Amino acid sequence: MRTSRTGRAGQYAALLAYLLFLAFPFLWLISTAFKPPRELASLHPTWIPKDPTLANFRQAIDEQPLLHAALNSLVAALGAALIAVVLATPMAYVMARRRTRLTRVATGWVVVSQAFPLVLVIIPLFLVLKNLRLINSVPGLIMVYVVWALPFALWMLTGYVRAVPTELEEAAAVDGAGRLRTLVSVTAPLLAPGIVATALFAFVTAWNEFFFALVLLKTAQKQTLPVVLTHFIGAEGVADLGPLAAAAFLATLPSLVVFALIQRRITGGMLAGAVKS
Repeated sequence: MRTSRTGRAGQYAALLAYLLFLAFPFLWLISTAFKPPRELASLHPTWIPKDPTLANFRQAIDEQPLLHAALNSLVAALGAALIAVVLATPMAYVMARRRTRLTRVATGWVVVSQAFPLVLVIIPLFLVLKNLRLINSVPGLIMVYVVWALPFALWMLTGYVRAVPTELEEAAAVDGAGRLRTLVSVTAPLLAPGIVATALFAFVTAWNEFFFALVLLKTAQKQTLPVVLTHFIGAEGVADLGPLAAAAFLATLPSLVVFALIQRRITGGMLAGAVKS
């Protein structure tokens, strides 16, 4: 019993240390965002600002078009998440239910494609978007984000589809439902947690993405939030630390809010009550 308690205490201690390790950058970011310039230049920084101020937030919003850039990021992230989920769901259903040589090759290609570096694909994507006249446009950026998120979204949803009992689909087929009706009415509702998790992944990936947005968006009116954050760094590489921290803190809030709203759907049971034991 004592050994069991000791092991459990060790597990909790390790978990707490890991959580503190993950939370440290965000907590320090919040602390920096509320510090005045005098405290930011101090040789003995403190966790809690001695004289907290909102001047960094006001300066960040006044100096850079953060709200407009946030709107561009929101449109791109939501569009990419929605399109990726709509495309990946039926594709994942086919790959999970029809285990042929072609689907095995497709699954392998999905996994391998995640290893491609961004630099390798940016030139072909740039040329394709140039021919489509979608350079320096949010729709063009959404297309790139969908291409980048689709393989992982397809891989995630394929696992969720395989977890759905085939007996449910067979029962729907006996009642006369076709493949499309079965997918929409039977399988898709049971995939809700997986669809939500996949959409969250696509949204967060697009919201935080920097490289594609930097290369494809040229004008300030089209730039997304991660690109605008770099404007707080001067030509000599010196960062305006207070406004940068304030702007970065504001940029992280949407992802946190989205996750907080849908985390119950992610952690909820996927097939609770679907099959009677």
